[in-house]
Amino acid sequence: MESAYEACMVHELTDRGISIERQKPLPVVYHGVTLDCGYRLDLLVENSVIVELKSVEAVERIHCMQLLSYLRLSGHKVGLLINFNVPVLTHGVRRIVNKFKE
Repeated sequence: MESAYEACMVHELTDRGISIERQKPLPVVYHGVTLDCGYRLDLLVENSVIVELKSVEAVERIHCMQLLSYLRLSGHKVGLLINFNVPVLTHGVRRIVNKFKE
């Protein structure tokens, strides 16, 4: 389901002229070596906001920590965690801020 929501979001945002990168690889740099750990950002909007999409019964702490890790690894400051499995979509949106941006 998440891939369908992702495709719809990409369509809607690009239709509005908003720059989107979909499934952007996020390497990890460890001791100066770039490692491909398989991390991928669902969406990077306007090269500044990471959007992580979910379709889960309830957003758990691990989901928030996943997005926070992506923010820290990428150096971005703000992310949105969007859970589509809610009656009202606005109730499924959480804003996560990387307070330790380097």
